[in-house]
Amino acid sequence: MRRQTTSGGPRTNADDERAWEVGQLRSTEEAAERSQPAKEAAEGRGLAKGNSPEGNASRTQSREDVPSAIERVRQVARKDRKQRVTALLHHVYDVERLRTAYLATKRDAAAGIDGETWQHYGERLEENLQDLSGRLKRGAYRAKPVRRAYIPKADGRQRPLGVPALEDKIVQRAVVEVLNAIYEEDFLGFSYGFRPGRSPHQAVDALTVGITTKKVNWVLDADIRSFFDTLRHEWLVQFVEHRVADKRVVHLIQKWLRAGVLEDGKRTRSEVGTVQGGSVSPLLANLYLHYVFDLWIQRGREKQARGDVVVTRFADDFVVGFEHRHEAERFLAELRERFARFGLELHPDKTRLIPFGRKTDRDWRHRGGSKPGTFNFLGFTHSCGKTRKGGFTVLRHTMRKRVQTKLKELSQELRRRMHLPIPEQGAYLRAVVQGHVRYFGVPNNGSSIGLFRRAVGWLWWRVLKRRTQAHHLPWRRMERYIQRWLPPARICHPWPLVRFAVTTQGKSRMR
Repeated sequence: MRRQTTSGGPRTNADDERAWEVGQLRSTEEAAERSQPAKEAAEGRGLAKGNSPEGNASRTQSREDVPSAIERVRQVARKDRKQRVTALLHHVYDVERLRTAYLATKRDAAAGIDGETWQHYGERLEENLQDLSGRLKRGAYRAKPVRRAYIPKADGRQRPLGVPALEDKIVQRAVVEVLNAIYEEDFLGFSYGFRPGRSPHQAVDALTVGITTKKVNWVLDADIRSFFDTLRHEWLVQFVEHRVADKRVVHLIQKWLRAGVLEDGKRTRSEVGTVQGGSVSPLLANLYLHYVFDLWIQRGREKQARGDVVVTRFADDFVVGFEHRHEAERFLAELRERFARFGLELHPDKTRLIPFGRKTDRDWRHRGGSKPGTFNFLGFTHSCGKTRKGGFTVLRHTMRKRVQTKLKELSQELRRRMHLPIPEQGAYLRAVVQGHVRYFGVPNNGSSIGLFRRAVGWLWWRVLKRRTQAHHLPWRRMERYIQRWLPPARICHPWPLVRFAVTTQGKSRMR
C-alpha cells in the first residue's frame, strides 16, 4: 500500500474566511489527537489483549485475504492520525468484499428506481459482481438517483427517505467498510451513532453515568434543524480528504452526493444535504459532525472549561452537561456561531438549557430552588429521581409521544388484521411487545413497559369484540389470550454503571 503524508487537507480556492476556518479545523484536530490516548480512546471498550480485530487466515496463498487487507488499512490509520491514506479503491472493488456487501443487504428491502431486487440480482450473482467490479475499476460506475419515500415521524410529520438502487447499496456498504477502518481510529469516544459495536443503549448509559458521577447542574438538550438536508457538500468533501488521498474514492462519494432524488418522475439535485436511507449517509453524518462539533467541543472542554463537561452524541442528536451555568450559556452562543459557519442551525424551539443534576435536585427538595427539568434522548425521557436508599439517580422512562404514536399505528394495523386467526394476531403482537420491551426495558422503567403491554392487550380485546355482533368475549377469556401471546414486561438491561464499566473497562474519565 502506498502512503502519502501531508501537513493538512488539500488546497482550495476558498476565500480568506474559509481558509482561516480550515486552519482552525486542523489545529482543533491536532489538539484532540494529543489528548485522545488519555481520554477518548477509553470511552469505548477496546479489543482484548492478544485478540486480532479481524481473522487473518487465508484459504489459499494466491488470494489476498480481505479482513487482513482491511486490518492493514486500520494499522496505517492508527499509526499516524495525520496520515492521508492512498490506494483504497482496490479494497472496494474486490469481488469478495462486494459479495459480502450484497449478502449483508436486506433481502426484502424496497427496490430503487431500476426495480432491481435482491433475489433477481442473485440469480446471476457472480456475473453481476464481476461486471460491477470491472466498472468500479475502470471508472465506468455511475450512481443512480435515489427514489424518494416517506415514513411517519413521532410528531405526525413525514420523514423523507431515499431508496438507492441495489448496486449503489452494495458499493456503499463496501466503501463504508473500508472507510470505517480509518475513521474508527479518529472518532471520539462520546460519539455513538451508527458505529460498529456501539448502540443507543450505550449512549444512554454513558449520559446517565456522566450525569450521576460528575458535577452536572445544567443540561443542554440540542436539536439540529434538518441536519441531513443542510450539510454542505463542499465542506464534506474537504473533511473526507483530510484522511483519504485516493481521489477515486472521493469521486465515488461525490457521485452519490450529486446523484439527486427522483420523485414523481422529476429528478432534483442540490449542493447541500445527503439523502437518508443509504449505507454511506450515517458515516458521512458522523464525519461532518466529527470535524464541526466533536473536535471543537473536545478542545473547548480541555482548554477553556473550568468545571465538568459531559458530552454524548448519537448521530445528529446530542446532549451536553455542564457544572456552571455561565459556561453553558457561553457554549450555546458559540455553538450557534460555529454551526452557522458550516451551514447548520440549532432548532430554536427544540434547543433548551435546563437545570438538571444532583445539586439542582437537592436544592429544589430542601431549599426551594429551581425544579429540575426533563429532556428526551433516544426515546427516553430523563428526569431526576431518588434511589431506594435516598441517593440521586437519573430516571429514564419511555417517551409518552413514542407510546402514543406506536399505539395509534398498532390500532390501525389490528383493524386491518381483524379477521385473521387469533394465533396469527397473537404472533404479530408478541413480536411488537417483545421488540418494545427489549428496547425500553431499562431499570426503573418497568411501569412504563407494563402499561404499554396492558394497552396492547386492551386494543386487541376491542378489535376481537368487533369481529361479531354478539360480543361474546369476556375479559376473563381475554386475559388468557394476553397471558398466552404477550410476553411479560421485564427489565432486560443492566444498570448503567454496571454495563458502562464493562464497556470501558474502567478507563473512561467521562469529562
